Formats: sequence, C-alpha cells, structure tokens
Amino acid sequence: MTTLNRSIGDFYDRSTPLWLQVWGEHMHHGYYGADGRERKERRQAQIDLVFELLRWAGIGAATHILDAGCGVGGSARLLATHFNARVDGCTLSAVQAEQGGRYNRSAGLEKQVCIEYKDILQLGPPNVLYDLVWSLESAEHIPDKERLLRLFYEQLRPGGQLLLVTWCHRNVPPDLGVPEHRLLERICRNYHLPPLISLNAYAGIAREVGFREIRTADWSAAVAPFRKAVLRSALQIRSFSRLLQCGLPVVRGAWAMRYMEQGFRRGTIGYGLLTAVKDRG
Repeated sequence: MTTLNRSIGDFYDRSTPLWLQVWGEHMHHGYYGADGRERKERRQAQIDLVFELLRWAGIGAATHILDAGCGVGGSARLLATHFNARVDGCTLSAVQAEQGGRYNRSAGLEKQVCIEYKDILQLGPPNVLYDLVWSLESAEHIPDKERLLRLFYEQLRPGGQLLLVTWCHRNVPPDLGVPEHRLLERICRNYHLPPLISLNAYAGIAREVGFREIRTADWSAAVAPFRKAVLRSALQIRSFSRLLQCGLPVVRGAWAMRYMEQGFRRGTIGYGLLTAVKDRG
C-alpha cells in the first residue's frame, strides 16, 4: 500500500467512528434542490442525493454494481435494495470495512452487499462484469485518474454505465491563479488528496479510455448547505470533544472545512458529476 493510501486509511479509521455517531452511515454530501434552497433534515438530504444522482444519470436498472470507495456502505445498501442488486464495495479503511459488514448483517443484506478492505486500483478482472460503476466522492483520492477510469472501463460490461461524483477544481482556461493554487494545496494537504483536476479533464480522460455518451454537471449549489451543517456539528461541544479524541489528522480535516467552504464560495472548487457508457462493441 502506498504512503498516500496509508494516510487516507488512517484518516478514515480515525474519523469514521465520530462521523457515524454524529451523522450516520452515509459518508457523503446531501442534496438540497438544484439551487440548494430546499430545507430538509440532513440525513434525508444524503439519501436524496443518491436517488437524485440516479435520476440525473438515467439509471433505471442494475443487477451487479461496483461501489468504488464505499465507506461503510450506506449507498451500497440503498442501491442493493432499490435495484435488488448485488453490490461489491471497497474501501481503504479497515474500520469502515468492518463496520460496513456489521451494517450489512443488521440489514439482512450480507448476501447482497460485500465490502472489502482493498485498494480499488488493485482490483483484478471481475468474475462477472458490472452493469454500473458507482464512484461517490472517492475519485479525488486517486492520483492516477487515467488508470482509475481505465479500470472502471474494464470492470463494466459492454453498455454498462459509470456514475462518478467528485471534488474538482474549476474548469480551465483561464488558468488557476496563485491564490487558487495555495487554497487547493491547503485542502489537499489536510484531506490527504493528490492534486485535484477539473471536471472537463475527467471528461477528456473518459473519452480517451473509450467511454461514450459522456455528460457532466456541477452540483456545487445543490450540496452547499451540507458543508455548513457539518461545520456547525463539528463545533458543537459534544462533537468537538469527540473530535479532539480522534487525533490531530482528524482535527486538521475539520479545520480545513473552512478552506473547502472558501473554495466553493469563490468557485475554485466544484462538486462535479460525470456519467458515461462503455462502448457496446
């Protein structure tokens, strides 16, 4: 395992128990309407995000799904139940994989949802090709985006679909300025991320590896209230005391939320969506 992967795994091993206590099993943004103005309970917003993504991508059915970067499997279990599908998930956090297995058993989904402690880039050819590759807020952790998207392409059956949602920097041109680079460096350092790329760059790579019917969208406004809710919860007395118990890396990650908010507010960072289809051959 690479040094970066160990850092990512350690960060999530430390932070996941706190997240689960405060937020629950969905470890991703929530959806608050296209303009971000809908008011709703925060965990409902996270569930809504999953179904809004499926609607946007036009995914009406799937029987075998790869959840790349699945956390504790919140989305994996929703997808398994919604589609009556088999879902294979992987995470760099041993803590997440163990907790995800407990959640699967509690939900009676242990035969449908499998969560492994594994580097996504180490996946070999699947025994059965996937109908859907689902990558929700995890691609930003992978340094080699071309290798990642090529792997996704290889995991899909002909005509299978990719849905990728990721943090990205704004599209260029114009080139990023010095203040933008500095802000991105702070964010990446605190969240153990390699350099971010733009949504257009993701689309270009997807095209190069063979994907077709590529569509993208920026949902930064739709998820904006979520980050503010996370920041407020981190500053509450009980949450803050638990935060300190998680160690310095997690404290730094919570502190870096202010940089994230600056980046989104200034348009330096975006919440990008990409869907694409594997050539039917």
